[in-house]
Amino acid sequence: MPKLEYKLDFATENLNNTGKFPAIIVAAGSSVRMGGISKQFATLCGVPAIVHTLSAFENSPEISRIILVTKEEFVNEIQLLKDKYMINKLSDIVTGGKTRQDSVRNGLEQLGAEEYVLIHDGARPLVSNAVISRVCAALIEADGVIPAVKIKDTIKKVDEKGFVIKTVARENLYSVQTPQGVNVKKYRAAMENTDVSLFTDDASVLEAAGLSVKMVEGDYKNIKITTPDDIIIAEQYLERGE
Repeated sequence: MPKLEYKLDFATENLNNTGKFPAIIVAAGSSVRMGGISKQFATLCGVPAIVHTLSAFENSPEISRIILVTKEEFVNEIQLLKDKYMINKLSDIVTGGKTRQDSVRNGLEQLGAEEYVLIHDGARPLVSNAVISRVCAALIEADGVIPAVKIKDTIKKVDEKGFVIKTVARENLYSVQTPQGVNVKKYRAAMENTDVSLFTDDASVLEAAGLSVKMVEGDYKNIKITTPDDIIIAEQYLERGE
């Protein structure tokens, strides 16, 4: 089935594109662990999660425009949300592919001459402007940038039967988040020369190609909506003004 692309009809002079960095937001995944509810449209304090995500990038001074990758059946609803919540930086809606990396590739095709791009999971609605800014700032010194937080829990390695093999030292272990920033030219080249189906994030593609990836401070509140319990946690943060 051919990939569909949608250009949103709004006046370019109204686009708040003072920033330097475009952002690709990937919201084309399945919602198996959400009990059939699309995690992008699950409401957080009465507002769809995807709107919280889009608004975070809309309000970031570093972001020039937003490219959203989603399922074809969600396109009309996204257009309505864009108008209702005045997401003026949303310039393109593109349908996703079979895998996350296929969806990212579809988003990359909408870029022009931009040197860098941020790639973000649509199901991380609580990303802060501080995290976005740290990723953007670090891109001048690396091929890719990831936000991450230190692992708090004790980590165990187990065998295929569930028996503990050893306790893993956690001093240098981090949980990786998005947005992840990449050098567009180098990232595209890495995707062409690597089996991207093996990876679950963008930094792994760069790492496999021997390119540099820098880590910056993430945010423990930058959670990914994966299960119904995550909605409860996200709403508690929002209700506390966080």
